[in-house]
Amino acid sequence: MIIFAKKLYVSLTCQKTSHNFTKIVFKPLQTNLFNIVLISFFLTIGCGNLYSQEIKSNKKPLQAAKQTDKPQIIPNDTIKLDTVRPAKTFLDGKVRYKAKDYAKIDQKKKLITLYNEAELYYKDVELKSGIIVLNYEKDEVYAGRIKDSAGVLVQFPNFKQGSSEVQPDSIRFNFKTKKALIYNSRTKQGELNIKAAVTKKENDSVYYLKEARITTAQDIDNPEYYFRTSKIKFVPGKKIVTGLTQMVIADVPTPLALPYGYFPLSQEKSVSGIIIPSYNDSNTRGFSLQNGGYYFALSDNYDLTVLGDYYTNGSYAMRFESAYATRYKYRGNVNIRFENLISSERGYPDYSKQNIYNIQWSHSKDSKSNPNSSFSASVNMGSSKYFKQSINQANVGSNLNNTLSSSISYNKTFNTIPGSRISLSATHQQNTQTEQILMTLPNLQGSIDRIYPFVGKDGVKKGFIKNINLQYNVTGKNNFVTYDSLFFKPQMFRDAQIGMQHSIPISTNFKIFKYFSAGASTNYQETWVTKTIEKGFDESKGQVADKTVNGFDSYRTYNLSTNLGTTIYGTFNFGEDKRIQSIRHVMRPSLTYSYTPSFDQYYEHYTVDASGKISTDEYSRFANGIYGAPGQSNSNIVGFSLSNTFEAKVRDKDSTKTEPKKIMLLNNLNFNTSYNFSADGKKTLAWQPIVVSGGTQFFDNKMNVNFGAVLNPYAIDNAGNVINKYNIDNGGSLFRMTSANLTMNYSFSNKGTGKEKNTQSQRNGGRNDDLFGTNTDLNDSRNSQFANEPERDEDAVSEFFSSKIPWDMTMAYSLTYSNTNRESKITGNSIMISANMDITPKWKGGVSTGFDFVQKGVTFTQFRFERDLLSWRMAFNWNPMGANANWNFFIGIKSGMLSDIKWNKRSASNR
Repeated sequence: MIIFAKKLYVSLTCQKTSHNFTKIVFKPLQTNLFNIVLISFFLTIGCGNLYSQEIKSNKKPLQAAKQTDKPQIIPNDTIKLDTVRPAKTFLDGKVRYKAKDYAKIDQKKKLITLYNEAELYYKDVELKSGIIVLNYEKDEVYAGRIKDSAGVLVQFPNFKQGSSEVQPDSIRFNFKTKKALIYNSRTKQGELNIKAAVTKKENDSVYYLKEARITTAQDIDNPEYYFRTSKIKFVPGKKIVTGLTQMVIADVPTPLALPYGYFPLSQEKSVSGIIIPSYNDSNTRGFSLQNGGYYFALSDNYDLTVLGDYYTNGSYAMRFESAYATRYKYRGNVNIRFENLISSERGYPDYSKQNIYNIQWSHSKDSKSNPNSSFSASVNMGSSKYFKQSINQANVGSNLNNTLSSSISYNKTFNTIPGSRISLSATHQQNTQTEQILMTLPNLQGSIDRIYPFVGKDGVKKGFIKNINLQYNVTGKNNFVTYDSLFFKPQMFRDAQIGMQHSIPISTNFKIFKYFSAGASTNYQETWVTKTIEKGFDESKGQVADKTVNGFDSYRTYNLSTNLGTTIYGTFNFGEDKRIQSIRHVMRPSLTYSYTPSFDQYYEHYTVDASGKISTDEYSRFANGIYGAPGQSNSNIVGFSLSNTFEAKVRDKDSTKTEPKKIMLLNNLNFNTSYNFSADGKKTLAWQPIVVSGGTQFFDNKMNVNFGAVLNPYAIDNAGNVINKYNIDNGGSLFRMTSANLTMNYSFSNKGTGKEKNTQSQRNGGRNDDLFGTNTDLNDSRNSQFANEPERDEDAVSEFFSSKIPWDMTMAYSLTYSNTNRESKITGNSIMISANMDITPKWKGGVSTGFDFVQKGVTFTQFRFERDLLSWRMAFNWNPMGANANWNFFIGIKSGMLSDIKWNKRSASNR
């Protein structure tokens, strides 16, 4: 007899007792198929044979047991053992199963039936379904769906073996051959979802599919697009090979078809592959294939993308892009871009040909890898006209920028006493208007930490003497001043300026009358150069000329300076019952004095004509040096600066709060000027203009306001030259405002999160916002306005009717006033606005525009729209006016695996 529990069964074991009786022992046994078969075996064969042997060997076992309590010795059975080997069990592993409603065993048909939320586990096979039928005679299992109370088929089978997982309508699987027949299977491989009418599992690594569809859509039963094929060979984790494959969009077959298809599947993060080019045409360059190339997944730490364009008029472009990273050490990327641009056709008046290039490199080192050293790079260099004329860039912010800059630096700190550090760097500054390039390669800087020679053993630095400290600094430069056309050519290196400068600053600070902070310092400086000049009359040219003298030379300078400053606090109280309870004013005045003697020993006379007449003019042989020439005249300058902050204490609107709230009225209001006692009134004037600057914030720090002005106390003559006469003595006011400016920036949004910065535009030299539009790399379609948003619930009620539509807006206003030559006019007055809005949950729109009130015209304008098409993305950008007028349309699959399935069309700009 077998007693079934819900999850445990009772197994029966036959044993011999000490009285030669056969007894049946019941004990709980874990539910599995092997134990069920074992029970049947013992009940039908084992126990019966054992009991019959007992009867034959002891005919009266009950009577013998009554006569004596001693155990009887039973002779060994002389019957030989059966030489036929027992049949091997059908499964060589442990089978576990359970079901919610019942688990029924049919011994006659050799079936185990599991119903409702059935589960079966055997080795690496996991099977869950509405109903599971195990035929342990044929070593097969069947699984399918069941109907719920409404008659709807539910509880689809879920078959999992190793890393492969299938969700079919029904499945038939053989445990020994490992083969399976699967009907309406659904499986996911990376980004691909696969559904097939019939699937045959040949072995653990090969599947054959019939009437299948492949898609990246989430809803595989109702996808917005798919690739339909009649047969597939599927190797999980490696590849999918198909027969005739046709693309279907919205259940409508398209004429796009291939005789066969190959979809690589890799467990790695990325695989190498061809990048399909896009077709385009241009009125000035003809037809083209753009952004085609190859992606090299070289390793887990770095990759390489090679892209190219070709136009039928002969124009072409090449781009090399690589990203690299090593965890806890460093990361970076390199972009090298070259374009050979030909406009029109040879022989036409508008024909032109030029080469442009751009190199960008960004590198950062993880500080945890080595805290005593660091290496970083931020490079943006190349042709000055690259961002203006590139056929693959639509970056107006970078186009309007006049400066490209680069920096590569290595810093090392030495754990010495005193501490020391060294820095080696290369810098680059490039003016895209004048095309002048200033490069420093290399730039060496070294320093030794401050030394306090008069500090006692207690380490207290207090007073004038104990605070005396000195330091050593050294800098070395190799400067190149050149132009685009001469960059990295021999002339650039011939004109290099090399020099080194050593300085030893000595300083101290102390208190005066408890409230004043005072300081004094002196600085000794020695400068070395490798080139000097010699002025003289050149008879062959008939004029004064400079002659370059190669060789080591040096000069030494020093200066003295002192400073005195304090902080003054003032509070204006209006009463605790007032809305504004008080205003606090903080002033920080500072007075400085600096003295630099004349170093006229480094100046010489030179002849100006063939007669040898001595000119009264003088020159220094260090004039054109890398660090310039030392000063020829004494300098006694007293400087004055005053910084102010204003803060208000306001009663909070929330009556439950007892403490008032602090509001910053003016973050800063600064005044700076100086007076030179050694000014001669001709070349130099005593008073320097007063520079006023300030800034504050409004609307919970969302609006930044900055302003500035220059006030000159001197008058100007009719030619507009500044003269040594005060403006008030010339019939004017006390100060003459020569220039002023006002800028305001306001960003606000109802999204509650900070707006993402336009980092690529900033890297290219433009703005980090979208006031000049978004940065668009026309060979990269991965950028999306939906990129950093959380996933939406597709089953939720549409937000189209919601009263809160997500939006953000950025505004910038600039006003510039000029009065250097009594023109007294507004030279700049413009406003720029950028706005983005979620028109619907799937539609985004944005606009960047502005207006120049001086030129009375609309500034750069861009319209951008984007549509989330579930598995697809559609975008349209339009710049309707100006030299950068163009439009760009894109539609393509979001998935990186199928990103080459796209259509990109754009117009050529007027550049």
